[in-house]
Amino acid sequence: MSEIPHGLPMERDAGPFDPPSRITALRETRPVSPMVFPDGHQGWLVTGYEAVRRLMADTRFSSRQDLGVIHLPYETPGMPVITEPSPQPPGMFVAMDPPDHTRLRRKLTGAFTVKRMKQLEEHITDIVERQLDEMARLTPPVDLVKEFALPVPSLVICEMLGVPYADRDAFHANCASFMKRDVTFEEKMASYGALATYLTELVTSKRAAPDEDILSDLARDEDLGIDELTGIAFLLLLAGHETTANMLALGTFALLEHPSQAAALRADASLAPGAVEELLRYLSVADIFYRYAAEDLELGGETIPEGSTVVISLLAANRDPERFDDPDTLDIRRNARGLLAFGHGIHQCLGQQLARIEMRAGFEALFRRFPTLRLAIPAHEVKLKSDMNIYGVHELPVAWTP
Repeated sequence: MSEIPHGLPMERDAGPFDPPSRITALRETRPVSPMVFPDGHQGWLVTGYEAVRRLMADTRFSSRQDLGVIHLPYETPGMPVITEPSPQPPGMFVAMDPPDHTRLRRKLTGAFTVKRMKQLEEHITDIVERQLDEMARLTPPVDLVKEFALPVPSLVICEMLGVPYADRDAFHANCASFMKRDVTFEEKMASYGALATYLTELVTSKRAAPDEDILSDLARDEDLGIDELTGIAFLLLLAGHETTANMLALGTFALLEHPSQAAALRADASLAPGAVEELLRYLSVADIFYRYAAEDLELGGETIPEGSTVVISLLAANRDPERFDDPDTLDIRRNARGLLAFGHGIHQCLGQQLARIEMRAGFEALFRRFPTLRLAIPAHEVKLKSDMNIYGVHELPVAWTP
């Protein structure tokens, strides 16, 4: 029997793309494992594919923050000891169960249908090509995060939501501070407060004078209060650029570190859709999620007592050899069907088709237009986002032969 972890293992000691070795070892010995949290809470860590899938499909593993205390599996400096459930944040449907979750999510499904995403595809491809035009005018080395990976999804989500792109530096900085694990609780709350104030003003102006964008469509709905609109806007803005930006940068890093895979993609653009699915599985940048056991529950042969905080690792699940053959190998020709990078069940990512389109266009065009793309620093010097709630790289210096 494996040793019970004290706190969530987070050190990327197996390499920049692989789960922490202690998480991999746990998955192999006890995929539903007890875990002692920093505040002393006796909770659980779930790393096996089947167990993660079952858990995420079962709403008795609740997403609500106001039902019970959600304990954090890592230290946040200055974080007060939480002894009572948090109030339900208005509009934050990721932290809700049905029927509240259903009511809010249903208002957004029309904006993210596969048909509507298909209609956007050509425009997204144009955004990618224009951004690469600008990058091509620069003298290498350049930071791929700053010049490509962050601007593309930021431009797309700003246009879709009706957020002025000119305001991007402020919301990027506040989003980054909010997502950092080791900033103080006060700094985190200050960043959240600044974003909430900005978005409250934005949705209030859209209610007064709606335009042709998603936030305006929502603002026309009198059933939604300004506080709910602000919460929804916060979720869409944060999720709409952070995850895809990190996938574009970390995915490029992974392909450059696997030159045969990069060469295959460069030689055959039709491999791009499969490459995106495999990179999603292999990297799973949005890795750690939480649930609260609303009653005594059985999972993977273990009894999860009511009141337990349950931590889920999607990356560990997507690397489970019980589900994927040779899971630690990056193979863009693999059929990665069933991957859990976008979650599973009622909380499965609303914007997953948008993210796929951005990544397909991004990776295909980047490797086609920059066939000599390479890292400009040794791989071990790339600064990893192991301090962030969404994994990636802080910077990716790259060069090419003009």
